[in-house]
Amino acid sequence: MAEARILVGVVGRPHGVRGLVRVASYTASPLALANYGPLADEAGTPIRLTWRGTGIAALALWREGAWVEIRDRDEAARLTNRRLYLGRSALPPAGEDEFYLADLIGLDAVLPEGEAGQVAAVHDYGAGASLEIVRPGRTPLLVPFTRAAVPEIDIAARRLVVVPPREHEVLP
Repeated sequence: MAEARILVGVVGRPHGVRGLVRVASYTASPLALANYGPLADEAGTPIRLTWRGTGIAALALWREGAWVEIRDRDEAARLTNRRLYLGRSALPPAGEDEFYLADLIGLDAVLPEGEAGQVAAVHDYGAGASLEIVRPGRTPLLVPFTRAAVPEIDIAARRLVVVPPREHEVLP
């Protein structure tokens, strides 16, 4: 099984004409993003990031056995919205009562009345994360990732408890 990848940043729009880009870092300390070594995009292409200012970075892509620096605005623009990932093992361990959202995928989900499910995906479109729970013979259930809807998480036991909001009770 392939190692889980963690989304740690996104390339934004170009900055200036020399190939610099804005980068949104999702690491606890934004500057730490450059310290993890090469990142990778969705396709697995290695990307080296070097900060040039607050939120501004120079990028280099691994092409044909060598690092190729992005040096012009047009090439930088083609990288806009490119997601930056790290392998789970490259990140520090989560603290007590903490976890990475990627750690939730694959956990067993215990629903009311003992119904079983499994976390198939974690979605975050900007208004907060939600969990997609697949259930045998039923439509998938989408629940907000809040303390009220997910009151118990046990990463070691690979399970969590889900209490869907009331409006989900009428769904088939």
